[in-house]
Amino acid sequence: MRLRIAFSKHGKIRFTSHRDVARIWERALRRTKLPVAYSEGFTPRPKLSFGLALSTGHESEGEYLDVDLDPEQGADLDLAGLTTHLSAQLPVGMTATGVVVIDRRMPSLQQAVTSCTWQIDVRDVDESTAQAAIDAALAADELMITRERKGKEVTDDIRPLVFGLAVDQPIENGVRLIAELGTQPRAVRVTELLSALDPPLAEPLLNEPRVLRVHQWITTDDGERYDPMSVAAAASAPVGVA
Repeated sequence: MRLRIAFSKHGKIRFTSHRDVARIWERALRRTKLPVAYSEGFTPRPKLSFGLALSTGHESEGEYLDVDLDPEQGADLDLAGLTTHLSAQLPVGMTATGVVVIDRRMPSLQQAVTSCTWQIDVRDVDESTAQAAIDAALAADELMITRERKGKEVTDDIRPLVFGLAVDQPIENGVRLIAELGTQPRAVRVTELLSALDPPLAEPLLNEPRVLRVHQWITTDDGERYDPMSVAAAASAPVGVA
């Protein structure tokens, strides 16, 4: 039996690294006494699989992890109310928002997710400047960035992975953007997108944006787009959620 758990991450907990988030979840699952399956070998580990890593400092309304349960104990497990029990064991700022049972044959989250929707609050930028930079980017044939890969700098064109980009609304001393960025074969980071615009819309430490991951999306073979919980629910009936 495998579960997919959705959770959010807001506030100061956004500065927790992906590795520390994994440790938090291991502890929370252990405290709820969920019969999590463990790997074999000298140092058994709980069988957890996380979705796309969230950059440290970003918030999210759509994070996911898959959890394998012990087949001898999990088959008859009553999962009603599990989100409430899990949330009670998570630190302030992290909340479990849903649970579904998924087919073990489904591809991993890292393989399945094809894009993410981001809300980006950029300070010290006016709406007209942001709109002009966005219009130029969407009209461009390419958006080149420099990345470090395996210790070497490489140049990539991220334009094919910018599926959507728009000014959402002005905010105090800045502007809010909405972007949908592709994740395959390599995810585009929000900071990479902003640095590729002309002019760049954020400078680290000076006007670094507040970033919120709103959705993760899976595009199916028929071209339809779903969030990871809906895809899972389509393959298997959802469990009780408090």
